[in-house]
Amino acid sequence: MLSKALFRVGGCAARHPWRVIAAWVLAAALAVVAAVAFGGRTADSMTAPGLDSQRAAELIERAGTGQDGMTAQVVVTPLDRGETFFDPGGPRAALARLRSEVRRLPHVLGTSDPAGALDRGGDFAVRDGLVSADGRIAVVRVQYPDQSRLSAKDLHALVDLVDRLRGELPLRIEMGGNLFYVFSDPDGGASELIGILAAATILFLAFGSLVAAALPIGMAVFGLTVGVATMTVLAGMTRIPTFAPVLGSMVGLGVGIDYALFVLARHREYLANGLDPRAAAGRAVATAGRPVVFAGGTVVVSILGMAVANVPFMTVGGLAVSIVVLTMVVASVTLLPAFLGAAGPRLARAGRLVRALGSGRPGRLVRPGRFGRQRGTQAGAPPAAGWRRWIGHVNRHPLPYAVGAAGLLLTATLPVLGLRVGLPDDGSLPPGRTERRAYDLVAEGFGSGTNGPLVIAADPAGVPGVLDRLVAAVAADPGIASVAPAQVDRATGIATLVVFPTTGPQERATSDTVARLRAEVLPTVVGQGPARASVGGAVASLSDVGQRTSRRLPVFVAAVLALSFALLMLVFRSVLVPLKAVLLNLLSIGAAYGILVAVFQWGWGGALIGLETTVPIVSFIPMFLFAILFGLSMDYEVFLLSRVREEYERTGDNDTAIVRGVSGTARVITSAALIMVAVFLSFVVAEDPSTKMFGLGLATAIFIDATVVRMVLVPATMTLLGKANWWLPRRLDRVLPAGWAG
Repeated sequence: MLSKALFRVGGCAARHPWRVIAAWVLAAALAVVAAVAFGGRTADSMTAPGLDSQRAAELIERAGTGQDGMTAQVVVTPLDRGETFFDPGGPRAALARLRSEVRRLPHVLGTSDPAGALDRGGDFAVRDGLVSADGRIAVVRVQYPDQSRLSAKDLHALVDLVDRLRGELPLRIEMGGNLFYVFSDPDGGASELIGILAAATILFLAFGSLVAAALPIGMAVFGLTVGVATMTVLAGMTRIPTFAPVLGSMVGLGVGIDYALFVLARHREYLANGLDPRAAAGRAVATAGRPVVFAGGTVVVSILGMAVANVPFMTVGGLAVSIVVLTMVVASVTLLPAFLGAAGPRLARAGRLVRALGSGRPGRLVRPGRFGRQRGTQAGAPPAAGWRRWIGHVNRHPLPYAVGAAGLLLTATLPVLGLRVGLPDDGSLPPGRTERRAYDLVAEGFGSGTNGPLVIAADPAGVPGVLDRLVAAVAADPGIASVAPAQVDRATGIATLVVFPTTGPQERATSDTVARLRAEVLPTVVGQGPARASVGGAVASLSDVGQRTSRRLPVFVAAVLALSFALLMLVFRSVLVPLKAVLLNLLSIGAAYGILVAVFQWGWGGALIGLETTVPIVSFIPMFLFAILFGLSMDYEVFLLSRVREEYERTGDNDTAIVRGVSGTARVITSAALIMVAVFLSFVVAEDPSTKMFGLGLATAIFIDATVVRMVLVPATMTLLGKANWWLPRRLDRVLPAGWAG
């Protein structure tokens, strides 16, 4: 059923290429216009229902103290190393002017006033955390309203003002805060260009033709344009997290070019057999398009399954990325065959390397049949000799290779035992960024904890003296360096306390301090009475989200594994083949996790990817990586196993089927994986550590999956299992729907 539908869709697109191409051009234009007219900006809301940080955020919003809005900080120090802000005159006057001009910027609700505090006495300014103990560093904290009322213009206004004042005041001025995090230009654009250029180079080397190399790139660019523009429109209706466009571009480019390569390689096979280009395009979509649809669907289902974590920003982010993946699947079975039909017989002129992508010589033509049972396929043609020798060698020594490869991956997985989730802060940015320089100045003058303040929201509920006792108890905690004066909303009575830990935002001790405040300090003050207090702020929110995703991750993994097992069992009518597939995929993803921990937490090779310092793994990345990688690995699994199944049904010999099936798809899989790895690695050059994690994690897992797993573990384990690979209990065979994937 699916094969016939794809055959009709692909054939129609190839017969009427310019109509389909025009439809995609129109769709891309409309998507871009809609994005400009109705789109919104990405926005982060690192909270989730039921978390203590969420309760704190709700109290702060009720209080209207402004602590729920955006912030920036301007950090200054005198250029003359012999001067301090304690001395009246030049630096203090310059500080007062700086604060006055920042205060007049559009949308600024208020600022701290270190110069005014200094006029009241140096001790007063130091006690309020506005000036360092040595008088050399001062901080002007800038409060903005909620993100929905701001834009990149507000960031540009602050940056332009500071750039002007740097030339007029005797001060070194640096800036930071979440205003920069939200409205700074994302660094994915250069990465996308690098990824496209790398993919184009690999495609040209593989196909030896500019036309053949351009088609997958063109399809991916069209799909990415429509997908990201649609994501932008969605951002106008709900909050799309800031990482979604970068992740969507990364995954979209990877899967789009990958899917196009599978279809294009099969199309070239049919052209080599003398088939008409338009008929070849239809048949290529009918055969290679099925693994594309299956793999894309698995990616989408896996990503949407993250809703089990009950973290809204992850659910919405997953939905946004899924839109890009779905767009690439649709483009692969409609736009690509249109390109193939328009290109005509020119694609039949193969380069030196393209012959390895196909079978090597003509064979019988493929007629659409049941998935995994194509009649008269290219399976009978001999694959590349080098790959055939290698797979034959593994086939003759399956046990040593199975044990060795599994041991290698298990060893790479071991660092996962030390995985620590958190949020990389501005201290992990390159030294050339003003945010990093501001972070270092604050840490130098006030302690590293000042860069990650906690916000305690308290509702005294009319209980006398509770606020004073709360301030005293929090200040007495060994993990707290200082507590800023409480801000109390007269209408509601709700108070907010900005609390500065003794340790930095990334340190485990800070998370321990948050846990201790919640479990011991706050309950002793508010007790069981009507008063209540909660700990919020960015550090607490990310800690809460990390703990929730860590608890829900096993449930999510189990659900994805069960679903994948069921789908593969339906496709291949086997129990052991899908069981082996999910276990091997789990092993390769575990190894990728381990490498992430070794690089980002332990610092192994961090300098090679521009990592300035060790950082914890971002709390939501493990779940996102699992969802994406499991779907992508299914792509290779289905493509490879369907060819092995063809050979087994043709010859009835398990060993011959493994050698011919695996070696016959080896070049396509490794070429596709090389492209995807190149695309993902291009994002490692980004400055943001989170983007580096996504890029390195995806590239590592795909590389392991396409080499160690597909070319060693799969043939070794299938050889050991023998004919049991295709065993299916009769009772289960009667229950499963026949021809489900056909």
